[in-house]
Amino acid sequence: MDTDIQQFATRFNDSLSAAPGAHFWLLRPLLTLLAAGEPVTVDQLAAAAGRPAEEVRQTLATMSDTEYDSDGRIIGYGITFNPTPHRYETGDRTFYTWCALDTLALPAFLGKTAHVTSPCHGTGEPVRLTVAPDEVTSVEPATAVVSLVTPDAPTSIRSSFCDQSHFFAGPDAARDWLAEHPGARILPVADAYEVGQSVVEQIVTADTPSGCC
Repeated sequence: MDTDIQQFATRFNDSLSAAPGAHFWLLRPLLTLLAAGEPVTVDQLAAAAGRPAEEVRQTLATMSDTEYDSDGRIIGYGITFNPTPHRYETGDRTFYTWCALDTLALPAFLGKTAHVTSPCHGTGEPVRLTVAPDEVTSVEPATAVVSLVTPDAPTSIRSSFCDQSHFFAGPDAARDWLAEHPGARILPVADAYEVGQSVVEQIVTADTPSGCC
């Protein structure tokens, strides 16, 4: 990772960590359970996290972006069963993600290659990628870029970060969007992948709290 991307990744992670509900210690087991393809109960999540169910329930209450089904089971956080523009196929399962960066980070976290299809946010042209756990192996079109932001006062992970992270077919396709989002940045897919890896590292190294949230 070159110095510029490394510095941007640091800013991104600092901003992400400041978002309300950014409890990475709980996100680690939650993503793993969701990737199994079934809704997740609080008791299942508590067992996987090694924490009391009430503590997990209280922590989830602060994670306002969490998606639930009609039975109160979790069906989405970053990776989701609900359709979004970002289609994420891995193994024999089809999921969706909240944003472009999720599609680049999840294969490393989950250890499985994914095939991604997402429309260019500017033109609607399909952007297709194959993302392995350790690299992006194909990008079509090759000029594709990813938008990222580093807000000073994030309100939630999904609204402040994911809702601003899109694929564009190329820099020209992102020009109008960038004009409307002067604090944003676009990166080639390979560089955005590196930022995603820094997020993965932050999740997998997160400490479990010693007391309740």
